[in-house]
Amino acid sequence: MSDNTDINTLRRILKESHTLAIVGLSANWYRPSFFAAKYLQEHGYRMIPVNPAYEEVLGEKCYPSLKEIPEKIDIVDCFRKSEDIEPIAKQAIEIGAKVLWMQLGVMNEKAAKMAREAGLEVVQDRCVKIEHGRLFGGLNWAGVNTKVISSKRPHWLPY
Repeated sequence: MSDNTDINTLRRILKESHTLAIVGLSANWYRPSFFAAKYLQEHGYRMIPVNPAYEEVLGEKCYPSLKEIPEKIDIVDCFRKSEDIEPIAKQAIEIGAKVLWMQLGVMNEKAAKMAREAGLEVVQDRCVKIEHGRLFGGLNWAGVNTKVISSKRPHWLPY
C-alpha cells in the first residue's frame, strides 16, 4: 500500500481533518514547525503542540506526549527526524488518530507500515502547510504554480 499523496486524497484529508497534534513544534518563530502551525491556526485548524520543552506555543497548551492530549486528534503531524517516528506512530495508533503525517524530508517505512496496518492513513515527505496552500489556494497569491489545474469547479467550493 502506498502513501496517500495523490491530490484528491490530500485534499480530502485536509478538508475532513480539524485537529492536528504537531509533534516537535518549536516556540521559536523562525523554525519551520512554528511557521506551519501559525498558518494552520490562521486557516481554522485546531493545533495542539507536542513538545516536552514548552508549557505553551502559539497560545495553546503544550503536551509532553500524544498520550496526554485530552481530546481527539485527526492528524499527527511529525516534525521529528525519520529515526524518531516509530514511537510517535505507536502513540498515534494508541490515541486513535486518523492520519500519521511526516513532514518534508521525514520518511520511516517501518512506522508507516505499522500505522497503515492499524488503519491510519499515512503521508510521508510532505508539508501540511504547503499542501494546504497548494490545494486550497493559499500559494497562488505569490504567483506560485501549484500544478493543480482543472476546468471543473472543486466540490468543496459553494455553488
